[in-house]
Amino acid sequence: MATRKETKKKKILVSNGEGAVHIFANANNTLVTLTDSYGNALAQSSAGARGNKGAKKTTPYAGQDAVETVLKNAPNFGITKLAIYIKGSNPAREAAIRAVGAAGLQVTMIKDVSPIPHNGCRPPKRRRL
Repeated sequence: MATRKETKKKKILVSNGEGAVHIFANANNTLVTLTDSYGNALAQSSAGARGNKGAKKTTPYAGQDAVETVLKNAPNFGITKLAIYIKGSNPAREAAIRAVGAAGLQVTMIKDVSPIPHNGCRPPKRRRL
């Protein structure tokens, strides 16, 4: 029977100290990802991973908790400046942005990248009676 070799995870240091926080706040959960300036994921968390279940995952507190969990790791990667990219509509959006500001890191940009339909889908045919 072969045993697995335990390997230690390699620590990545960001050279320029810049990173981004991607917050995806949908109707059921809040997902948070910390990336470097090239888009490589460094840390991630969600409201569900923090132990919230059901409707509690969409609350502002759950979103704030997920952001704080991810940003605890930011100094380990050498990140001092952050850009915030937020997507979706959820009550946790605003609380998540405030939690990033309260983490003590310099925020350089806040951008909403929610998808916006230009003309939308084709409507269904008219009903004939």
